[in-house]
Amino acid sequence: MTTIDPDLPGDADELESLQQERLERAHADKWKSFIAIAIAFVTMVFSMSMVFVALSAIADDFGVTLRAVSWVVIVQSLVISGLMLPMGRVADIVGRRRVHLIGLLLFAGGALGVALAPTFGLMIAARAVMSVGNAMGQAVGTAMIVAIFPPEERGKALGSQTSVVAIGAAMGPIGAGLLLQVLAWQWLFLLLIPPLLVAFVAGYRYLDESVVSASGAASAAVAAPPKARPRFDWGGAALSSLAITVMVLTVSNPLALGWTSLIMIGGGLAIIVLFAAFIRWELRHDSPMLQLRLFTHPAFSISVTARTLGFVGYTTTIFLMPIFLISVRGLSEGLTGAVLFLSSLGMGIAANVSGRFTDRIGERPILVAGFALNAVAVLGAALLTRSTPLWLVMALLFANGLGLGLWNVPNSTVILASAPREHLGVVGAFMNLTRNIGSVVGQAVASAIVVGVMTSRGFDIALSKIAVTPGAEAAFLHGSFLAYLVVTVLSVAALVLGLFNKPRPALH
Repeated sequence: MTTIDPDLPGDADELESLQQERLERAHADKWKSFIAIAIAFVTMVFSMSMVFVALSAIADDFGVTLRAVSWVVIVQSLVISGLMLPMGRVADIVGRRRVHLIGLLLFAGGALGVALAPTFGLMIAARAVMSVGNAMGQAVGTAMIVAIFPPEERGKALGSQTSVVAIGAAMGPIGAGLLLQVLAWQWLFLLLIPPLLVAFVAGYRYLDESVVSASGAASAAVAAPPKARPRFDWGGAALSSLAITVMVLTVSNPLALGWTSLIMIGGGLAIIVLFAAFIRWELRHDSPMLQLRLFTHPAFSISVTARTLGFVGYTTTIFLMPIFLISVRGLSEGLTGAVLFLSSLGMGIAANVSGRFTDRIGERPILVAGFALNAVAVLGAALLTRSTPLWLVMALLFANGLGLGLWNVPNSTVILASAPREHLGVVGAFMNLTRNIGSVVGQAVASAIVVGVMTSRGFDIALSKIAVTPGAEAAFLHGSFLAYLVVTVLSVAALVLGLFNKPRPALH
């Protein structure tokens, strides 16, 4: 490849002209590039949602307890959350296409390792490798999709991405449930490999590094010597990974410790200390992993907060509703899966519509409508009883998905528009991290309140016994009511933030 010296006026003009040609060509072929990324997204999201259905089979196969097998999910959350920001910054420096393709190979290799693992410990190790690849893919996906669409179609780009995520999320439990009827659980992971290889070949063929890393350090590095690249912030990466890992472990509380136990209190204090150290380090570093000055931009900080609260509300409903349908209403797992599918369906439909309207009329009206619908859906879920018509439960789930699909796209648009283009990789990763944190907090809030209420009434029982144990159903419904009420307040707070959010031009 010919190296162009951007310090020379003629060469700089030639470089700019060449980059403009590449962008125009990429915009013309945007759907080919999008499909390459979308295949990877669907497969990765599918793998995250399918595993819940397979946990019992995995536990039986390795002869471990259900509590032990929960580490199949926990290790994924820890690795993805801990590595998301560092991988986003790595991609900004060395190239998003490169990180994406390496991530696909690690993901496929990890999936093969999970399927062939002879022991539970080796399976967890392979699951960790798989999650590293997933973190790399999630870290760069949003930034690459934004780069391959012209600026005036950013809403369409993000809406299409959200629709793809909804497809993967919906396919996971349904597809896994059907496959487990005829195949061993290992086949779930083996069948991930073909689409991952297709995504790798398509990404290698259609993704142009200088386009998907446009205006970033990696794009400049395509034509400039390697020494021109900014330094990677190893200290910031280590501190952020450790802080987020401790936070996810503390909030999710996988060992079911008392919230006033010394370990939990120590975890809370460690979170504060680690985040304070991270902030201090980033403010002093000349090439920080995450530009903290972004938080001085009101549109950015408000949108990040609203996004986290929005995912708390959405996840609480998705977490509690299966328990309500199966343990209280007595629905089968298959029918429950079909009912829950309505939430993903609503999200997919709304995201596509939201993206197109965001490009036309702006972000705030769509944001407000989405957060308002989420608040109504969560409040409606608080009032559910055994006698509530099933069609109304289905309508609430559909509205929950519609609300997320509506607000997620303009919210993402505002966050990305508030960031310099050379930091889109790490900012895109940060967006996905806030989603994960909101989801973890939503599950923790719902679990803590419901379990607290039931335990205080003397019902420390298995979920399957709620319907047949006198008084347990009332305790569960009261706990759910309180959990939904708390989350309704948070959802209304997100709505208020959406009302006052005023998107402005990006910081540069």
